[in-house]
Amino acid sequence: MPPAGPADPPTQLSLFEESPPAPAAAAPRETAAPAPAMLAPPPPPAAPPPLVHPNAARSVQLQGHAVAYALRRSRRRSIGFVVGPEGLAVSAPRWVGIGEIESALREKATWILKKLHEQRERLGRLEQARVQWREGGSVPFLGEPVILVLDPRTSGAVLHTDTTTLPGVPRLTLHLGLPQNAAPEQIRDTVQSWLQRQARRVFEERCALMAPRLGVRMKRLSLSSASTRWGSASADGSIRLNWRLAHFGLPVIDYVVTHELAHLREMNHSAAFWEVVRSALPEFEQARGVLRDGVLPVLD
Repeated sequence: MPPAGPADPPTQLSLFEESPPAPAAAAPRETAAPAPAMLAPPPPPAAPPPLVHPNAARSVQLQGHAVAYALRRSRRRSIGFVVGPEGLAVSAPRWVGIGEIESALREKATWILKKLHEQRERLGRLEQARVQWREGGSVPFLGEPVILVLDPRTSGAVLHTDTTTLPGVPRLTLHLGLPQNAAPEQIRDTVQSWLQRQARRVFEERCALMAPRLGVRMKRLSLSSASTRWGSASADGSIRLNWRLAHFGLPVIDYVVTHELAHLREMNHSAAFWEVVRSALPEFEQARGVLRDGVLPVLD
C-alpha cells in the first residue's frame, strides 16, 4: 500500500507520549473496543469528593457531590467542560445564565465525576512516583525497582543483583560512591547520570537487535530529554530516543525502538508503516498501551 501524505515525505517523524498516530484503514486500532460491561455509563465514585479547582468561584451539587468549578465567559456559542489536573473548568457564552450552565453540568454529572475521580487517582499515582533521593529510596530501571545505597567504598555507581531475595522484594540495589550525608541533589545527579549511561547501552543493544528484522540501517543514535517526545527518526538514518525510556521494561523500549526504526522505511504513519512495525513486533499494541498509561517517576 502506498504511504499516505504528500509526495515529498517529511524528513523527520516523532513519537509523542500523548498523541498516538491516527489509525488508517488497515492500521491497528488506536484503542481497544470497550468491553460489554462498560457499554453502560459507570456509576459515579461514592467518595471522596472531587477535586476543587483553584480558581473556583461557584459550586454545584452533582449526584451528591459538591463540585467547585472555575467559570470563564467567552465568545463561544456553547457551554464547554474541561476536567484537568486542577479540576473542573467551564467555558460559557456571556449570555447564558448560571441556571442553564448548572443544568448542563447535571446532565453530564456521571461523565464529570468519572473524570474527576480519574484525575484524583492519577495525581495520587504521581505523588507515589516521586523519588526520594536518600538512602533506601528507589527508582525504576527496566521495569524493576532499584534501591539506592550510599556506599563511600564504591567508585561511581554500581548495580548489584541479589538472586536470593523473596518474591516481591526488590533484587536490585544501586551502590553510589557518596557519603552518608550526601545532599539529595547530589544523589539525584549521580543516579540520573548512571541512568543515562545505561539507557544508551540498552538502546544500542535493542537497535542492533531490531534493525536487521526491519531491514534498515541506523547511522546514528542520540539521547533526548524531551518532556513529551519519546523518540524521533530522520531520513538520514538518525534516531533519537528519550533516556527516560530506561524506566520501562524491555517490551516498551523495543516498541519505541521499532517504531522509530520503522520510519527509516516509511516516513509516515500510514497502514504500510504499521505493517512494518507489526512485522517485527506482532503484539506491539500492548507495549504501546503501557507506554501511554504508565506514570513516570518524578525526579525533581
